[in-house]
Amino acid sequence: MSYFTDKNILIIGGTGTIGKGLVKELIKHKPSVIRIFSRDEYKQFLMEQEYTNSGMFRFLIGDVRDYDRLERAMNGIDIVFNLAAMKHVPACEYNPTEAIKTNVGGMENVIKAAQYHNVECVLFTSSDKAINPTNSYGATKLLAEKLVQAANYSKGKIRTKFVAVRFGNVMGSRGSVIPLFKRQILEQGKITVTDPNMTRFMMTLDQAVNLIMHAVENSVGGELFILKMPVIKLKDLAEVIIKNTVNNLNISSQDIKIEQIGLRAGERMYEELMTEEESLNAYDLGNMYAVLPTAFYIGVHSYYKDKKKVKPGSYNSMDIKPILREEIKVEI
Repeated sequence: MSYFTDKNILIIGGTGTIGKGLVKELIKHKPSVIRIFSRDEYKQFLMEQEYTNSGMFRFLIGDVRDYDRLERAMNGIDIVFNLAAMKHVPACEYNPTEAIKTNVGGMENVIKAAQYHNVECVLFTSSDKAINPTNSYGATKLLAEKLVQAANYSKGKIRTKFVAVRFGNVMGSRGSVIPLFKRQILEQGKITVTDPNMTRFMMTLDQAVNLIMHAVENSVGGELFILKMPVIKLKDLAEVIIKNTVNNLNISSQDIKIEQIGLRAGERMYEELMTEEESLNAYDLGNMYAVLPTAFYIGVHSYYKDKKKVKPGSYNSMDIKPILREEIKVEI
């Protein structure tokens, strides 16, 4: 028996990379039902074929922007994972109103439907780009975080706990640069990098899945969890991908060029996972941090009062030494 055994689970945006990784882990815990909610019918079809012999799954076409459809999908649900988002930084930059509808309005719909059905837990996946945002994507994620923490404060007598996690870059996911680099090598014989000195927090898919499941199981409500993760320099990552890819193709790495193209709209040189102000209300849980809401001093604060406080300061990829090139593990 585990926390997820016999639970009714809804995964919004469940056909993405993280959703598929989450499903593979959840089925080991024998939940009662897993509902996959997304607007991509083709990806749902492929996923349905993969689990065709399982009676555990329900596949629901719908958009997180549509409250009525979301409310019906949440009927009888215990745990909600909201993975749905517009994630592409330039796309959000050039289409900010669309990003707001999905990332902010969609989160608001999830909260309202969860309160209506008195679900047990809602988990929201945020991004390092929500910290001191320099782009529309980050700004929408930051506002969604605030909605989650405010919902936990103003929920009244309902049992729902609202929790968030902040991700770095998930290696191999749809938004990851790794598949792009591999495709560029195969199709163009080169890699384009914005700036070789750019640094990023990197996490594996397994780490991402474990973080969100831990957050659901161990949270009080109102926390924002951040995994401690390694920092990788973009130049080192590009060189590792080139080396691994050309080895598989039996060509020389000397034939693959690295072309610098400059920062894209809304991009920055480093990422931040926790601000200095947030660190004043954060606790060190060993392999992760728990950041508590600064505006609402609710029960969550009393729960953590005996935990280890975080040393004040910003947690960003510029101040952390990148791992060595030899330590970067990339599956090609």
